Amino acid sequence: MADVARLAGVSAQTVSRVSNGYPGVTEETRRQVLAAMKELGYRPNSAARALKRGEFRTIGVITFSLSTTGNVRTLEAIANSAAHEGYAVTLLPVAVPTQDEVRGAFTRLEELAVDAVIVIMEVHLLDAATVQLPPHVQVVVVDSDAGDRYTVVDTDQHGGTRAAVRHLLDLGHRTVWHLAGPEDSFAAQRRTDAWRAALTEAGRELPPLVRGDWSAESGYRAGLELAAREDCTAVFAANDQMALGLLRALHEYGRRVPEDVSVVGFDDIPEASSFLPPLTTLHQDFAEVGRLCVRAVLRKMRQEGPERGTTLVPARLVLRESTAPPPAVR
Repeated sequence: MADVARLAGVSAQTVSRVSNGYPGVTEETRRQVLAAMKELGYRPNSAARALKRGEFRTIGVITFSLSTTGNVRTLEAIANSAAHEGYAVTLLPVAVPTQDEVRGAFTRLEELAVDAVIVIMEVHLLDAATVQLPPHVQVVVVDSDAGDRYTVVDTDQHGGTRAAVRHLLDLGHRTVWHLAGPEDSFAAQRRTDAWRAALTEAGRELPPLVRGDWSAESGYRAGLELAAREDCTAVFAANDQMALGLLRALHEYGRRVPEDVSVVGFDDIPEASSFLPPLTTLHQDFAEVGRLCVRAVLRKMRQEGPERGTTLVPARLVLRESTAPPPAVR
């Protein structure tokens, strides 16, 4: 830093202000300092900076699965939002949802230089692992079922599902079948519970539940079962990939979408508008979830926000060509 100061003709304090992005430096001086840094190959020492400030400007992210659309897009949004705030992200994947794996992730966390942690994992895994959070590390959980024990940010799974069911009922369908996600997923369970509640409140019959595993292949297998049911005129699929498999099964069985069967998905993946027909689905604003997660951990670090509380980002119904009134109504 002293070498840079001599070359730029400024004080070491001015070099420090420029390297740390602080205000109060003229643009001409800033250019001189940056040119001197480049010429000398100067890079700020992050370890020394962390010792001086008492922070590492790094956020840890613990997640169970990188194979699901929601987790990957949430992680991407967190990384982008953290970078915008001048923070790096350290990923700690958990291979399988066991107590030992979750506990191991937090053990590794204690060895890493992170200021805060965002957990993209259903909270029952944290509770089951009886983990001890590292001291002074702030935690935010992406799971709307976490209750008041944590600071929580997530998509409004319940509200989005109710909007999907209500849309299909308003079109004139007598009831709505549900292609659910796997039993061990709390997100799938919340969508199933909301589907049941919406039909019960409307006084409609609850059809038998059909279950997949989030994959298009499982949606296809379940779709063959649903396609054989003449009384099935509307299906709410718990994610877009299963909806894609369902569309294929209905097509092969000779049942047209949406003329014979209406289909609604969940997630609004980028390819949803290119399905045949384009898929009506629930749009999850993963970018907003990621932004709010980063904002929440930074506020906790700065002691500006509450220790607990839940923020839900609405899921927006996107209407496309896969839904229509049932044949009896037309």
